[in-house]
Amino acid sequence: MKRLEKKVAIITGGADGIGKATAIRFAQEGAIAVIWDLNEEKGNRLVEDIHADGGEASFYKVNTSVFQEVEAAATIVAERYGKIDILINNAGITRDASLKKMSVDQWQQVIDVNLSGVFYCTKAVSPFMMDKSYGRIISTSSVVALYGNFGQTNYVATKAGVIGMTKTWARELGRKGITANAIAPGFISTEMVTLMPENVLASMREKVPLGRLGKPEEIASAFVFLASDEAAYINGAVISVDGGITI
Repeated sequence: MKRLEKKVAIITGGADGIGKATAIRFAQEGAIAVIWDLNEEKGNRLVEDIHADGGEASFYKVNTSVFQEVEAAATIVAERYGKIDILINNAGITRDASLKKMSVDQWQQVIDVNLSGVFYCTKAVSPFMMDKSYGRIISTSSVVALYGNFGQTNYVATKAGVIGMTKTWARELGRKGITANAIAPGFISTEMVTLMPENVLASMREKVPLGRLGKPEEIASAFVFLASDEAAYINGAVISVDGGITI
């Protein structure tokens, strides 16, 4: 028996990076991977790859920073599959700059996607979970939410906010059969990160006790665990998957 057999799982930002690895892993574990992303080409290609591997998946172009789009997409998914079991709030962007140089637009863009988007998706999806008295809400935070990071006032604020919302939802939704947890990834070797100069990557690796960057698949494994029945009594937790960088 696969760990997520016939579960309907929405993965935001699911066409690339950690989201892509999570969609693939969820499908391998028997879930229907519902990918929400703005990149139609990558999203549809991923669905084809999952189908070719024997899994089940679908793609919807959704801007998670627009509540009307999120609400409409959630309704479509619930009507198509009859339920929504899992929500992976993973969509996120960066617009890095020091406090002095950060523009109001840079601040707002990150807030809209990384914070408001997580709120919108959870607000739109959670009623369908309440209807079935079952749900798993798992959001992507970051280790920088725990200790800050130079040049990322906007990003750190959103990722810290995700932790606060997660703990609040754990209290509000727990009695309705819904758990809310967060993953705080460390330095992960996504395609974007691997394009950085080697001296920067070497510096990142040196900060990690394990001496290497994490793999997107390792974050996906943590998502699978929290979405599974094995984690049924874990609620309101923030799990750092970072190679020990926060020690």
